[in-house]
Amino acid sequence: MATKRSSPGAIQSMNVAPAGFDGARDLPKGFLEFLIPLDRAFTARQRELVRKRAAALAAAHQGKLPDYLPPSPATQEKWKVELPAWCEDQRNQMTGPSDDAELVVKMLNSGAPVVMLDLEDSTANTWPHLMQGVSNILSALRGQLSYFDHKRDRTVGIQPSKSVIFSRPRGLHLHQGGVIAGEILPASLFDVALVAFQVDPAWLKHPLTFYIPKSESAEEALWWRDIFQSVAQAKGWPKDSIKCMALVESHPLAYQMEEFSYNLRDHILGLNLGRWDYMASLIHFNLPDPRWVLPDRNTIPHNIAFFQNLRNRIPEICHKHGILAIGGMTALYPSRENAELNARALAVLEEDKKNEAMCLMDGAWTGHPDQNGIAVKQFPIPNQLKARPASPDPRPDLRPAPAGVGKQTLGGTRAAVRTVIRYRQGVLSGRGASLLDGYMEDLATDRIYRLMIAQRVRHRAVIRIADENGRPVIHTPELITKLFDEELNRILTELSAGTPAETIAQFKQARAMSEQMIVAGEFNPE
Repeated sequence: MATKRSSPGAIQSMNVAPAGFDGARDLPKGFLEFLIPLDRAFTARQRELVRKRAAALAAAHQGKLPDYLPPSPATQEKWKVELPAWCEDQRNQMTGPSDDAELVVKMLNSGAPVVMLDLEDSTANTWPHLMQGVSNILSALRGQLSYFDHKRDRTVGIQPSKSVIFSRPRGLHLHQGGVIAGEILPASLFDVALVAFQVDPAWLKHPLTFYIPKSESAEEALWWRDIFQSVAQAKGWPKDSIKCMALVESHPLAYQMEEFSYNLRDHILGLNLGRWDYMASLIHFNLPDPRWVLPDRNTIPHNIAFFQNLRNRIPEICHKHGILAIGGMTALYPSRENAELNARALAVLEEDKKNEAMCLMDGAWTGHPDQNGIAVKQFPIPNQLKARPASPDPRPDLRPAPAGVGKQTLGGTRAAVRTVIRYRQGVLSGRGASLLDGYMEDLATDRIYRLMIAQRVRHRAVIRIADENGRPVIHTPELITKLFDEELNRILTELSAGTPAETIAQFKQARAMSEQMIVAGEFNPE
C-alpha cells in the first residue's frame, strides 16, 4: 500500500477514438484543418504545464508546500472586468453530464439562471459519451435538444427561458488520442475546438462560454487565454469573444487566484470553489503529513476552516476585480421516493447555500432541478458584486489542519471502500457520476475516498481509527485488501436475481482497479 507517484512524462486517462476512425470522414468537414494548427501551437505547452504540476506535487511532498506569489501587476494594479449584463444573475448554476439529453433538457427547463453542460467529471471519458455530449451541447445552444418521455409518451424539448448555457471541457491534464494520426492532443484543446468550430454566433443568446476545470497555476491561464484567442481568430471572431468561468479545484491555485484571473481578464466572468476536488487536492499535497489524515468524509462539516477561509477569500478577490464568486456543489441529493432523505437533503442545501451567501458569494452549484428554488433564494438578486469585507486578510491561512473535527472510524473506511468500488463500476458501465446512498458521487469524491484510505494506511502508526466498539484498528495493507474483498462480496450478494454476468464482472474489475489505484498512488484527477 505504499504510495508512489506516476512518472511526470506518463500520459494517463487518454480517450482514444475507436478503431477504424477516420477524422476526415467522421468529424465535421474542415475540422481537422482547423485543429492541426492549434495542435502545433498548444500541445507542447500543455506537456510542459503537466510536467510542472508533477514537479509542484513532488516539491510539496518534500516539504515545499504551495504559497502566495510575490507582488505583481495582478495584485497591485487597479484592474477591473466589465461584467456583461447577460451573466449578472448566477445565483444557481445547475450542472450535469452533457451526454444525458433528458437531464440537459430538464435542467434547462428548471428555471435555473445558469446551466453548465459537462464533458468532464460527470461524463464518462469515452469516445461515444464525449461525442454525444458535444452533440447535445450544440443542440442545446441552438435550443433544439429534446428527449422522449416514455412515462408521458411524448417528446419534450427546451422551453424558451433566460437560462445561460456554459459548457465544461475536459481538464488540461487529460489527453485525446486517435484524432490526428500519430498525435496525442490535449483533451481540453480538442473539446474547445470541436464545440467552437461548429458554433454559429447567430444561434447564441450570449457569447460562447466555457468552464475551465482543474487548473493548478496562474501560468495555465495564459494557455487557456491563448487557445480562446487563437480559436476566435480562426473563426473570424473578435479576440475576446469567448468567455469563461474557472473552478478553483486545486490547492496551488488557491494561492494564485488573483494572478490567474488577471491573465484571463479579457475572458473571465468568475471563479467557483470546486470544493470536492479541492479537498482531494488538499489531501494529496499534504499526504506525507499525519495532521492531514481527514475524518470520515460525511462527518466533515461544510464550514470546516480550510473551506471557510477559502470561501471568504474568493469573493474578496472576485469582487475587487468585478467578477462573480460561485460556491460549490452539495453532494447530498434530494429524493422524490424517500421523503425523509428529501427533507434532509434540502435542509442541508439551504444551510450550505446560506453560508455561502453570508461569505458574499454570488451563487452556487446544484445538480438536481428540485434544488434550484432553494438555492436561488439564498442569494441577493442579481449578485453581491458591490459587497466587500471591511478588513480582508490579504494572505489568509489556506492550510489550517483539520484538528478535532469529525470522526475517524473503521466504518468510515469501509464506506470509502464500498463507494469507490460502486463508483468505478459505474464508470465501467458508462456513468461519470452515480447516486450512491443519497450522495452524488463523481471523480472528485472518488479521489477523496481513495486518498483517505491511503492516508489511513500510510500513517497507521500515529493515528487512531476505531471500530464500532471503540477499539483501535491498525490500517495495514492486508486490512484494506480484506475490506475490499468483504465489501465486494456484500455488493454482489445485494444484487437482484438475474443481474447480468457483465455487471458482476464489472464489479469485480472495479474492486481490483480501485485497490490497485490506491496501491500505485494514482490520485491525480484523471
